[in-house]
Amino acid sequence: DVTSARPAGGGLAEWLPSSPLPAEVEAVAAGWMLEFACYCMCRHFGEGCAAEFRRWGNVAQALINGVSKIPTHQKKAVYLCQFLIRIAKGKNLECHFENDKRISPLESALPFWTLLEREENKLEKLHEDIRLLIQIQIVAVHMENGYFREAAEVLERLYTDSDSDKPLRVKLATVIRSKDPYVPLLQSFSYDLLISKVKSYIELFMKENETNFLIQAATKQVESNGLGATTLQNKTVNVEDDKRNLETKQRFVLSVILLRVMLRHLQNVETHGDALASGRRRQRWTYKEDLELKSGIRKFGVGNWAKILVHGDFNNRTSVMLKDRWRTLCRIEQD
Repeated sequence: DVTSARPAGGGLAEWLPSSPLPAEVEAVAAGWMLEFACYCMCRHFGEGCAAEFRRWGNVAQALINGVSKIPTHQKKAVYLCQFLIRIAKGKNLECHFENDKRISPLESALPFWTLLEREENKLEKLHEDIRLLIQIQIVAVHMENGYFREAAEVLERLYTDSDSDKPLRVKLATVIRSKDPYVPLLQSFSYDLLISKVKSYIELFMKENETNFLIQAATKQVESNGLGATTLQNKTVNVEDDKRNLETKQRFVLSVILLRVMLRHLQNVETHGDALASGRRRQRWTYKEDLELKSGIRKFGVGNWAKILVHGDFNNRTSVMLKDRWRTLCRIEQD
């Protein structure tokens, strides 16, 4: 029981919440934790620590699933978490994040990269490089596994006749027909190069997010631990000690709040299914979103959910959500 935990000495009843936390408080705490989890994911992705990356990925997904609406300033962190989870599984065609089993992890990652591109405009060259590498590797991974027919189908989903990068489509089509996964084009734009570029991107993200509250608070705590031990050896209890004790109580209360939020969100994951495979908690579709969906289908056709998602204005949806909503709309019109 979280609320029964007490630091030595007791006397903390006045600090502990006696009633459920206000939604606003939980939202702020969850926001800190989401940003911190995203930061940890980036660090472990960059260092190649797969186990730690998965652990923080589960934490981040649990937090994402637990919010009904993502604040604007946290959308970038959400998109990046979803993107990295999929990139990390990019070579595994047996792993699926969409109901449509044809969609590989890399193809599922592409719409999230497009959303990240929309969040900033100062990294245009890096954005273009990563997008190009994802597109090429979506095809390359299928070819490496001997799925040449599937590679051709992927190419049809990735590009339309109006795409400006038609020359790349033609080159990839030629590569697929050759059935050779080791041609210079695929070797020059390799999966390792994609990972390297992604690491460059997340290094910039981490520098921008060093001001996260939990990172700052934890850093100060770690830095002060050594000094605190020396000071207490030479001084008796005084005003500074009282102040330190007060800060300890406050940190404990904050820990209780954060732990409660985490437990609640982890329970949501157990209730609503696998965190990595699911998107977000259900939220009502708006009339505007329905119009965007119908417009996208007229433009790209039924089944091109990733493209419709990228080009439409949706509220934190996934391509699976678009597909399910279209089925619902079709049933409504038939009734």
